[in-house]
Amino acid sequence: MFKPEPMSRTGYNKIMKELTRLETEELPEVRKTVSEAREEGDLKENGAYIYGRQRQGHIVGRIGELKGQLSRADIVDCTKVECDRAVFGTVVSLLDLDTKEKVTYQLLGPDDADIDEGSISVHSPIGSSIVGRSVGDKFTATVPRGDINLEVIGIAKPEVD
Repeated sequence: MFKPEPMSRTGYNKIMKELTRLETEELPEVRKTVSEAREEGDLKENGAYIYGRQRQGHIVGRIGELKGQLSRADIVDCTKVECDRAVFGTVVSLLDLDTKEKVTYQLLGPDDADIDEGSISVHSPIGSSIVGRSVGDKFTATVPRGDINLEVIGIAKPEVD
């Protein structure tokens, strides 16, 4: 039995968009290329055929991966989460107690977290250290480069789900 993974509506839509693109655009195009290359004969030295089959395998694998993520998804409306504690979906502002730098992250699941977009996984070293904390809590997060001393300075709902 699988364990459901929380996922934001935005993350779900992003995965669905990629899945649809792969299934309706890329896979049919690669299958057509492979079919045309197969008709040229001598498959051992047919670069277009060999590359096409490899590309097809990658696409089919990615489709399976995306379907697996969606099958485990437990969609959470992040705009309706409680903000008394840091939980999945909340936007948490932190103060690095050593450098006095402020950072803000949205806590999301591993399938839709993206550090470039300001979100981290609740299973990451920092994310798992944040979960359950309240404003004013001070804690130490252990990351690969060492320990980071942090304080929660704000917890809010995201503007979009």
